[in-house]
Amino acid sequence: MTQSTETTLPLWPPVNSARGPFTPLDDAERQRYFGPVTRVLLPTGITAWLVSRHTEVRQLLRHPAFSSDLTRPGFPLLRPLPPEATRDLRGAFLQMDGAAHTRLRRMLTAEFMIKNVRRIEPLIHRTIDEALTDLAAAGPPADLVSTVALPVPSKVICHLLGVPYADHDFFQSRSRRLLDRRVPPEQLQQAAQELRAYLRSLIDTKRARPDDGEDLLSRLIRERVEPGELVVDELVGMALLLLIAGHETTANMLGLSVLLLTRHPGRYALLRDRPDLAPGMVDELLRYLSIVRTGLFRVATEDVEIGGRSIRAGEGVIALIALANRDAEVFDDPDGFDPYREAHQHLAFGFGVHQCIGQPLARAELRIAMVELARRFPGLRVTAEPQELTTRDHSIVFGLDRLPVTW
Repeated sequence: MTQSTETTLPLWPPVNSARGPFTPLDDAERQRYFGPVTRVLLPTGITAWLVSRHTEVRQLLRHPAFSSDLTRPGFPLLRPLPPEATRDLRGAFLQMDGAAHTRLRRMLTAEFMIKNVRRIEPLIHRTIDEALTDLAAAGPPADLVSTVALPVPSKVICHLLGVPYADHDFFQSRSRRLLDRRVPPEQLQQAAQELRAYLRSLIDTKRARPDDGEDLLSRLIRERVEPGELVVDELVGMALLLLIAGHETTANMLGLSVLLLTRHPGRYALLRDRPDLAPGMVDELLRYLSIVRTGLFRVATEDVEIGGRSIRAGEGVIALIALANRDAEVFDDPDGFDPYREAHQHLAFGFGVHQCIGQPLARAELRIAMVELARRFPGLRVTAEPQELTTRDHSIVFGLDRLPVTW
């Protein structure tokens, strides 16, 4: 879409720390943004369509005429694209469409199937147990983010990929930079290049000993790279995507979930007393918290009608899953948190062909972590009010920087 001169359009995304960590948009903001389809102005100066109702978001995310390729003209960017972005997107299947996306995704599908995630649940349990031991040793009081929420998914994804967790300071600092919308393009590019160089070196080391490892990267080298089905640069891009998504999303969900549940001791106690309720509660946490609050971005490749609005080819569209998950047409009392709710219709993992491939792993980590935390720390409480906590308002993945707790 062309540069906009319309100054009356609402700016997306709004930054408003006063609304609190459990409210994607306050009442006034909802009036401005709740659709079904609303035109908004982006920080890059272009306009896009914001789609916010559950039905229309599902329609958009499964429609083949909406592309995830952020290099296409008209793609709704929140920040300028670094000069080398096209080359650095090799292997990033989330930004691919059609056969190119399917080819790479299929190489990973089996790894994250529910039956395979169940097989590694003992590893998840051990990782969580170690983190909770660290929490006990650190306090009370202690910071739950640095002792539990961030290390648990980081260690698990490192184990699966074959990435040394000892390097976590390096890759966590750079992944946070990649997710921060305020970071200038040159710094964004540098962070991406440093991560790709790190993973390329790691993969080269594994290629020199292809039979030694049973981790995912070693298996992909043996089964895909060596036969010529996958080039190394593509494997680097896939590893980068899995490493960042594998720890950032679950880490932020864990921190926010603990903050929410400890404000309602009875609901927190349910995890200890009725662990059978944990899977359903995890779905409700995912719905209610919806940490990807800036939305999922697409560009139309042909003219399509969504929610009664004609969207032209080349126009950007944003699927606002945080509001779709608060749609009163789908969820009773959508702004309330109900641990008994059947929330399986939520869209926290997206929808359609680009739906999060790692969701079985994320669900398992959240379920086990929350149950074990409630069992070992039944008196856990947060020592600050939600509005006092520093939130990651400028991040693509919303969360908390710290969560001070005692018990």
